[in-house]
Amino acid sequence: MRFLDSNIFIYALLEPKREPSEDGKRIREVSKKIVERIDCGEDVITTIVHLSEVANILEDVAGIYFAAKFIRDVLLKKNITVEDHIESAIFAEEWGISVNDALAYLTMKRKGVNEIYTFDKHFEKLVKIIRE
Repeated sequence: MRFLDSNIFIYALLEPKREPSEDGKRIREVSKKIVERIDCGEDVITTIVHLSEVANILEDVAGIYFAAKFIRDVLLKKNITVEDHIESAIFAEEWGISVNDALAYLTMKRKGVNEIYTFDKHFEKLVKIIRE
């Protein structure tokens, strides 16, 4: 099982407003493949906070109904585990990372997950990052 960061959904679902760089195109394609594997049943774990990040962006870009349907569909998938807890604020301060990144890391640690799907560089000092 791997942790699923919010940026994977964002890159996979949203069309860029301007022409992306070659790296941006690659990130989008890799993100789409990750989401396809999850749609086919790959087990992943995330938190309600990370889904909320996705919902906020989707609401701005695609509207409230689209965002609500997307989050509902994710929450109903049996292969996506959604976790949440409080100690992330303390960890974030100690490590100089965002509270959401700390929440992801602590959730992974508690569940024995050692790899993460993300393009967020803050995780590099904490865990093995999977980008493909």
